[in-house]
Amino acid sequence: MTVLIISATVFLALFLFCIFPSFRRHKDRKLLDGLYIAHRGLHNIKEGIPENSLSAFRRAVENGFAIENDIHLTSDGEVVVFHDDDLHRMCGVDGKIEEKTLSELKALTLAGTEEKIPTLAECLNVIDGKVPLLIEFKATSGSPRALCEAANKVLEGYGGKYFIQSFYPPVLYWYRRNRKDICRGQLSSAFYGEELKKKLLGALLFNFLARPDFVSYEHIHSGNFFRRLCTFLGAFPVAWTIGSKEELDAARKHFKTYIFEGFLPK
Repeated sequence: MTVLIISATVFLALFLFCIFPSFRRHKDRKLLDGLYIAHRGLHNIKEGIPENSLSAFRRAVENGFAIENDIHLTSDGEVVVFHDDDLHRMCGVDGKIEEKTLSELKALTLAGTEEKIPTLAECLNVIDGKVPLLIEFKATSGSPRALCEAANKVLEGYGGKYFIQSFYPPVLYWYRRNRKDICRGQLSSAFYGEELKKKLLGALLFNFLARPDFVSYEHIHSGNFFRRLCTFLGAFPVAWTIGSKEELDAARKHFKTYIFEGFLPK
């Protein structure tokens, strides 16, 4: 019996060590409270405004919404704003975005419009600190460290408020070690039926690396035990991606920040 109690205690301690978020309460967390964040900008392709475009960012600023965007590192070390790993859906061509140079990407257009793939620097120039920015780091096939270092060089001179988030714990680990002043968030979902690595991510068991200040979790899995426990332990709860007023109303019961798309929250 004693052995069982000791084993259970050790297991519980290890589990809590893994899932525990940041022990600090970052000063910028209060800026997230009640914030509506336009997913990939305030895009509307029917109006010729594609996602993650400068026009989508301008529209979000004009309407007073915070902005979420996604960044990749090009083959020649430039930081660009784009969501997908490949170019097919948004640009109609084959190839991985991280395998292209910036000049090759600038020759493409977004979703049949005249909009080009923007650099992170171009995005920052448009936003210009007028609204908060939530940057998702997409370290799919490249080096998380290289992406973090390149993005940090761009962001060092930016005077506006920004937060970072990623599905990839090594990104948050880099920020934990090198930019403690930046509020960081772990992106996740329940990942039911997925491979073990994703299940562990869904259970937030990589928090021992990331120690996130907030957790961005897919809102349809608000009842997930691990998400709820992590929030109880101190992580600030952010919901992604809400697509209607009804979903927003439901999310208010479990989250405090709302990444939205396809409608205008009131």
